[in-house]
Amino acid sequence: MHIALNKPKQLVVGLTGGIGSGKTAVSSRLQTLGATIIDTDEIAHSLTKTGGLAIPDIQKAFGREALLPDGSMNRDHMRALVFKEPEKRIALEKILHPKIRQLVQQQLDTGATLYFVLVVPLLFEKGGWGELMDEIIVVDCPVEQQVQRVIQRNGWPETQVRAVIQNQATREKRLAGATEVIENNGGLAELIKKIDFLHQKLIKKAQK
Repeated sequence: MHIALNKPKQLVVGLTGGIGSGKTAVSSRLQTLGATIIDTDEIAHSLTKTGGLAIPDIQKAFGREALLPDGSMNRDHMRALVFKEPEKRIALEKILHPKIRQLVQQQLDTGATLYFVLVVPLLFEKGGWGELMDEIIVVDCPVEQQVQRVIQRNGWPETQVRAVIQNQATREKRLAGATEVIENNGGLAELIKKIDFLHQKLIKKAQK
């Protein structure tokens, strides 16, 4: 079910990028600078934690093995399942996506902010968010940097990281859909300078 979203008066900036590109670093800095961050991954985690709103539907659709002993979703099990069986991925998305959109709308309705940053990792893969966004920021870096960052952060084998990247939109597709690009191929200090510069541009747009 696709739930239509009502766009707020404030500027809404989409933020996306491939796995390991640095989306979290960018959103964290923008939050420090005063933007309101709405992260669809964080919302999905809240829906699938112990007592989360999506847990009853997940257990009904996928069985008790989809849950850990504490009642939260077994992410490793579900990641492997949806990767292997695309129809299972569709079934999980049908459970999660309407709930995510409802919670996004609640946060958009909260009111006063410099501007909203809506973090959607699979923005170009899933669609359905574009009607909300005045700007789309893509955080970009070379694929080899993505691979090394995710291996260091998650401890995944390289084959798993490359498989995830293969199933995401290409760099070319993301860059073609961007209104702003942050190249995250250097150090943190360099990245912060780029974010701060972009923040000033976004404030000017938000005040128009």
